[in-house]
Amino acid sequence: MTRLARCRSVAIVGVRGTVVDIEVHIGGMPGFSLVGLPDASLYESRDRVRAAVMSSRESWPLQRITVSLSPAALPKRGSHFDLGVAVAILAAAEEVPLASLDGVLFLGELALDGRLRPIRGVLPAVLAGERAGLTRAVVPETNAAEARLIPGIRVFGARSLRQVLAFLRGTEIPDEARDELDGTADVLVPAADDRLDLADVAGQPEARRAVEIAAAGHHHLLLSGTPGSGKTMLARRLPSLLPDLSVDESLEVTSIHSIAGALPPGRPLIVRPPFVDPHHTSSIVSIVGGGSRVPLPGAASLAHRGILFLDEAPEFQPRVLDSLRQPLESGTLTLARSEAASVFPARFLLVMAQNPCPCGYFGSPIRECTCKPDAVRRYGHRLSGPVRDRVDIHVGVDAPTMAELDADAEPSKVVADRVAEARARQERRLRGTPWRCNGELPGPFLRRELKLPAAVTAPAYEAVRKGSLTLRGVDRVLRVAWTVADLAGRDRPTADDVRFAVDLRQGGTT
Repeated sequence: MTRLARCRSVAIVGVRGTVVDIEVHIGGMPGFSLVGLPDASLYESRDRVRAAVMSSRESWPLQRITVSLSPAALPKRGSHFDLGVAVAILAAAEEVPLASLDGVLFLGELALDGRLRPIRGVLPAVLAGERAGLTRAVVPETNAAEARLIPGIRVFGARSLRQVLAFLRGTEIPDEARDELDGTADVLVPAADDRLDLADVAGQPEARRAVEIAAAGHHHLLLSGTPGSGKTMLARRLPSLLPDLSVDESLEVTSIHSIAGALPPGRPLIVRPPFVDPHHTSSIVSIVGGGSRVPLPGAASLAHRGILFLDEAPEFQPRVLDSLRQPLESGTLTLARSEAASVFPARFLLVMAQNPCPCGYFGSPIRECTCKPDAVRRYGHRLSGPVRDRVDIHVGVDAPTMAELDADAEPSKVVADRVAEARARQERRLRGTPWRCNGELPGPFLRRELKLPAAVTAPAYEAVRKGSLTLRGVDRVLRVAWTVADLAGRDRPTADDVRFAVDLRQGGTT
């Protein structure tokens, strides 16, 4: 007798989910085959599923079992197909009503004793299921809060295969002990960086203003100075100046972190801009993402809608820094592999910190530099010209004086209010466009829709004639000038705003 059953799961490629049909055929001599471009972790599911079914005191069919994952041309990876495979097999064996599988999305990895383990990518998977018209989702209990972020789909969080089968049969749900190692609380926890305040930074008026401008307009920032001058303190407090993510941005950022397995415990939804600071020994794959078959997001994508901080930037491998050129321009990362091409969002605010030389004290008035001139020159060239050209603001950070240590500094709340007002002006001006901040504006839009009089842009083009600014640099200068005007409450930049933006671009201060 031939028996068939089908249920639904999701394959994740990049940050997009595609609904997959799990079809099971039972009939013939005993055996098990899995088809449809499975990866190694998915191919091994046959052993996990068999052990979980038998541990759940269910009968394992003693016939040939063929599992097909459709569409067959789409690569499938991950152990989250386990639950769907197990349910479809039992439905084909007439142990579960076929009608109970209609409109249900199944996600979960099975332990050998039948427990359901948490998985990655639940949010984009449930979103794909909801868009495909599915009305219910069965996920591990640990992932339930994340799955419930998608409205319009009912979520059942289960601890074991036994509970899932009882849910499908309409019988009483058996009690199962909760695995404390996998438990999370359904609460929103504020980001740890929000506890850092700009008032902790003594002095540094020029650098503080540069950080404020970077936050207000989403402008990339390079901080240069001697060790202990406050570069890292400024960078780590920049998130406290940024507004909360919108609902759409929160879902987008949470999806990326979910796929990467980086979603913090107890935080089903990320509501604050992320702050990612990889170590300078990080590889290209860890920064931009990658993988042998289906790529996973890297630090650049995890920093989407937030900040990517590269401390001691010249210590990073030049190839790693140059790999950021594409996302700095387009806001996306496209990673092509033999079986699939994945596109990851990567619109981050880049903040880099560097010392002036290997010892860190070149040009310092308080300590003598021990580096040779050629070492200082080589160190300064470790950040390539194309990378530097994509940074809007270059600012020197000097060690605070004794008088500045005792002076009161503005707290983050005061500065964040000014940033919020400047962002509101940008949103009103850019309403109806795909951009939200000045730092995202392309050159043609600046020159056509936001064209400024020649007398206002003269300082920028004077720098071009002197060779100290490129034409791409002019666009970045104008973006910063618009942000300076927004912070000051002006409708349009003045020549002084443009001149100040040129100084910031060239590393000077006013």
